Amino acid sequence: MASNAILDRYIQQLMETSTPEAPAWNIEKIRAGKKNTWNYIDGCMIKALIELYGITKDEGYLDFADAFIDHFVDEEGHIEGYRPEDYNLDNVNAGKTLYRLYEIFGKHKYRLAMDTIYGQLEHQPRTREGNFWHKAIYPNQVWLDGMYMAQPFYMQYELAFHDRRACSDSFHQFETVHKIMRNPLNGLYSHAYDASRKQFWCDPVTGLSSSFWLRAEGWFAMAVIDTWELMPPSMSGEKDALRQMFQELVDAMLPYQDKETGMWHQVINLPNIAPNYLEESGSAIFANAIMKGVRLGVLDSSYYPKGRAAFDGICRTCLSEEDGKLALKNICLVAGLGNKTHREGTFDYYMREPIVENDAKGVAPLILAYIETMQHDALKGAADPASPCGTCSLDDPFDGYTPGINGKKES
Repeated sequence: MASNAILDRYIQQLMETSTPEAPAWNIEKIRAGKKNTWNYIDGCMIKALIELYGITKDEGYLDFADAFIDHFVDEEGHIEGYRPEDYNLDNVNAGKTLYRLYEIFGKHKYRLAMDTIYGQLEHQPRTREGNFWHKAIYPNQVWLDGMYMAQPFYMQYELAFHDRRACSDSFHQFETVHKIMRNPLNGLYSHAYDASRKQFWCDPVTGLSSSFWLRAEGWFAMAVIDTWELMPPSMSGEKDALRQMFQELVDAMLPYQDKETGMWHQVINLPNIAPNYLEESGSAIFANAIMKGVRLGVLDSSYYPKGRAAFDGICRTCLSEEDGKLALKNICLVAGLGNKTHREGTFDYYMREPIVENDAKGVAPLILAYIETMQHDALKGAADPASPCGTCSLDDPFDGYTPGINGKKES
C-alpha cells in the first residue's frame, strides 16, 4: 500500500512537469506530437485536482486547475481547439471542471463556456432510441464512454441553468443503455451499440459489440454514480432506478475481482485467457465508484472493503519508483470501435492496444479513489449526508450563491 505521502509526491511530480501546452499525463498527445487542445483526458485530471482541493484545502491544486482551464477559454467563452460541430461527447467531459471553477472564481467566461458546450448537446445527433451519438464520425452509435463524458455535465447544466427541462431526457438515456446494452446473463454491459446494425464490429441482430472492456464498464459506473449524486430529492423515482442500476453493475463486477490484487482484467469476464492482464485505469475507476457509492449511501458499508482492496492493490502493484521518479503502470492507452484502424472489439483487439504509464485515464481515477479513502477516514465509515460540494442535496444546485463571493475569490 502506498502511503499518502507517496501519492502526494506523485501528484506533485505530474503537476510540476505539466503545462496546458504539454501535460505530462496526456500520453496520447505526447505520442502524436500534436499541440494540446481541449480534451477529455485533461478534463479527467483537472477534475480530480479540483476534488483533491475540496478535501485537502490545498490551494495549489485549485490554482493549478484554474490556470490550466483558463488557458483554453477566452473572455467570450470560446474554447481553444473545441469544435461543437464535431458532436464529440468526449469533448464535453472537461466542461465538468467549469462548474466548480465558476462557483469559486466567478469568471463569467466560464459560465459562457458552459453555454458553449451545452449548445453542442442541444443539437447532438441521436439514435432512434433518443440517445446521443458518441461522435459525428460514429453515427448511430452509443458507447459507454460517452455516458460518462456527457451525462453528468448535461444533468448539472439542466439543474443549474435550464429549469430542469431535460433532466428526464438524461435519465432516459441511462434507461436505454440499461435495457439494450446490459447482458442479462452476467450483468455486464457491452462497450458499444450500433442502432443501425451496419458496423462490422457489431452483432447484426443486437447491434452490440462483442466484449466487456473494463474501462468502458468503469466509465458507465462513474456516469451512474456521478449523475445520481447530482439529482435532487424531487427526482426520487429516477434516483431509485439509478441506485438499482449501479448496485447491479457492482454486484456483476465483484465475481471477477482478482483475489490477490483487488483489481480487474482488461477484458473483464476472461481473466484466465492469455494475454489478458490486470488493468490499472478501469480498476481505479471501480475503486473510486464503489467507495463513493458507499459514502453516498447508494451501497451499504459491506462494499467498501472491495473498493479499498482495488485501490490498495493498484498502489501496491502498479505504482513504482525508479531513480527518484514515480510511475503508475499497466494503463491501457486507448480503445474503441471502428475507424480506419479497423478496431473490431474482439478479445484480441483489446490485447493489442498499447499499455502505458502515467496517463491521466489511469492517474485521475486513482486520485479520485484516494480522495474517497480520505473521505471515508474523515467520516469514520459513515455514509455522507451530503455531497462534498454541499449542493447536490438541494433542489437548485446554484440556489443562494453568487460566484466569487461564496467561493474563494473574485476574478
